[in-house]
Amino acid sequence: MDFSFTPEQEAFRARLREWFERTSAELFGRRGDGMGASTASLLDVSDDTRWQRLREYHKRLYDAGYVALHWPKEWGGGGASLIEQAIYQDEALRLGLPLYGANQLAIDRIGPTLIVLGTEEQKKRYLHKMLTGEEIWCQGYSEPNAGSDLAGLQTRAVLEGDSFVVNGQKVWTSLAQRADMQVLLVRTDPAAPKHKGISYLLVDMKSPGITIRPLMQITGESGFNEVFYDNVRVPKENLVGEINQGWQVSIATLMWERVSGGTRHPVERTINELIELAQKVEFEGMPAHAHPYVRQKLSQFAIEARCLRLSRYRGLTAQLKGKVPGPESSFGKLFATELNLRVAMFADELLGPYGTLMKESIGAVEGGRWTMRTLAARGLTIAAGSSEIQHNIIGERVLKLPKG
Repeated sequence: MDFSFTPEQEAFRARLREWFERTSAELFGRRGDGMGASTASLLDVSDDTRWQRLREYHKRLYDAGYVALHWPKEWGGGGASLIEQAIYQDEALRLGLPLYGANQLAIDRIGPTLIVLGTEEQKKRYLHKMLTGEEIWCQGYSEPNAGSDLAGLQTRAVLEGDSFVVNGQKVWTSLAQRADMQVLLVRTDPAAPKHKGISYLLVDMKSPGITIRPLMQITGESGFNEVFYDNVRVPKENLVGEINQGWQVSIATLMWERVSGGTRHPVERTINELIELAQKVEFEGMPAHAHPYVRQKLSQFAIEARCLRLSRYRGLTAQLKGKVPGPESSFGKLFATELNLRVAMFADELLGPYGTLMKESIGAVEGGRWTMRTLAARGLTIAAGSSEIQHNIIGERVLKLPKG
């Protein structure tokens, strides 16, 4: 396989890199040299301040024409080639920057779903404001009794005249407290088999009857939420696809999510920062970077990160040949999040008791950001389909193993 890029593609990379480095330095204090201290500023600010910076970053992405390179130009995207999209991902993740600004869910998966399955009126109404960041989106999928078994959802919607009336509860809803709109899976035919009778709605989060309760995470942040629906009226025209056929629409959204799930974790950058950390601390009475055990672990992480990159290129090659991303995309999500977890756990081992100190603690190493990463890493193996679910998908749909 030829991993080289054309002169035009390398010129595109150079323009992107210059823009990313300048913009990230101005907004986040991040440099392009991979130095650990460069990312500490985001951890030292409040959730509200971080969100304001992300909104400004989103605006700059949009103004520069980079916010949705994978969308067709017809709907305001960049219409970029798959190679250009891969270069964009490489350069954003090199700095640990969010791929799609403040509107990750909308740009990453909801917008592409509407482009393929939405009505012309829905596309005209929603897509542009997704790109500009005027409307932030969240995703109402999981419920207290329907997480990994998503098809077991029980939130009800009854069609009354020109509106659906929604009652029920969702949980683990990212960004619900900041979102303007939501894609919501509801049960519209309770008598149908559980994968049938589900519909996919677009819901205004300011609708009467919606209550949002942030959930405090182990990190001390509240990125997830419970959302309650009490006789919430949703216009009939906000139905995507056919009534009772929402499972197929939701699968399209999940496939977009899992395709990106293996690419949006900046694992290589995290490993580079871990290598820098090993040059600053001691392990078992000697410089950590000189310890054979540490060197072996760091080498193994670097090898696995490169394997992940090559696997992504393999998926890219399949797309260049016209193949549609399928269940094999679960591999990237599974491998990236599990590798990220092992990297975080090893950083905790490397720091010893210092790995328990948060950012406000005296003596916290690098502002306590490794502690935050360790606390947050497990959640990434659950979001977008747990590792257990990914193993099942890979075993049954890719390896064609018999069901247990």
